[in-house]
Amino acid sequence: RLLGYANFAEVSLVPKMARTPAQVVEFLRDLAARARPFAERDLAELRAFAREELGLEKLESWDVAFASERLRVKRYAFSEQEVKQYFPETQVLPGMFDLVQRIYQVRIVEKQAETWHPDVRFFEIQDAAGSPVGRFYVDLYSRETKRGGAWMDGAISRRRVAAGVQLPVAYLNCNFPRPVGGKPALFTHDDVITLFHEFGHGLHHLLTQVEDLGISGISGVEWDAVELPSQFMENFCWERDVLAGMTRHVDTGETLPRALFEKMLAAKNFQSGLAILRQIEFALFDMRLHAEFDPEGAKSVQALLDEVRREVAVIVPPAWNRFPNSFSHIFAGGYAAGYYSYKWAEVLSADAYALFEEMGVLNPEAGRRFRDEILAVGGSRPAAESFRAFRGREPTVDALLRHSGMVAA
Repeated sequence: RLLGYANFAEVSLVPKMARTPAQVVEFLRDLAARARPFAERDLAELRAFAREELGLEKLESWDVAFASERLRVKRYAFSEQEVKQYFPETQVLPGMFDLVQRIYQVRIVEKQAETWHPDVRFFEIQDAAGSPVGRFYVDLYSRETKRGGAWMDGAISRRRVAAGVQLPVAYLNCNFPRPVGGKPALFTHDDVITLFHEFGHGLHHLLTQVEDLGISGISGVEWDAVELPSQFMENFCWERDVLAGMTRHVDTGETLPRALFEKMLAAKNFQSGLAILRQIEFALFDMRLHAEFDPEGAKSVQALLDEVRREVAVIVPPAWNRFPNSFSHIFAGGYAAGYYSYKWAEVLSADAYALFEEMGVLNPEAGRRFRDEILAVGGSRPAAESFRAFRGREPTVDALLRHSGMVAA
């Protein structure tokens, strides 16, 4: 997915958290070495399945997606339609707000305001004393004239003006199915993750304490760190105790059954080794292309990609494949020399969430530290300093590998 909020063109001008291309390449190669054994295991399992169940003696690169889906269905079969029945909007939205209120010690109160559509709702975030700290609109449903996807955008940023402090205002936009037949809207688990992701961006914008416009909230935060608060929020969607408070079957009122949750959790890390190596392949190609490629030299762009694949890939496309021709993220999407940001931010978010796992997922002290050292400071200091202030050390990849199921048996 591209950046989770609308102003990515503005953010693309912000410097990166990583200081040099060499630092990025070292990070990617270290992560590739850690992930490779699991990717090789994933591929061996897939080849065996394709041979024994699908009659494919040789698994070609163009067979991988088909064979993987067949294996996933066989191993973790559950119906998305079944899952949706446990995630009505009337439970999910209050459940998400309750989580935020508990860990950050704030209140979220619905207010009345003029909106651009009857479906849009308006909320205020208040501190423990009841004073407002920010406000936001929620526009959840798809409609014919609405832009696709999901995003957070800032309408007003926190800053000091002549009359005092101007409070931030955000928009939270999604394209979920609307209520039908007198029942509330029902969300897939992926929808819930998307909602949490975008609200993470929103909290970054709304809970800032910085009053200088250029570094308030998400403004001025390095490109490869701005996804930390959003990806961090996604972790709560995989906590059984959290889901118990935000799931109710739309007809029976039953919470999400443990057996169904376990299937969802197992499917989450299906072929995670292959997925990580594929992202590293793209990221390493992107960084080396922008850092060292000589258009006047003897090596072509495709030759550079082939070299990267020989180093990190376990599945190699045929020689006639021309992936760079369609790599729109780095040629038309603002991620040139920045595709690594996806994995960089995942490492930060997983390691940040690990503190909550250590102290207690709903621990308000952990929440206070995350709010004070990450959300509140905006772009007023380098993100590396903010992470060290929060975690007490440099980030490590261990939590990401663990969350991805890539730990030694």
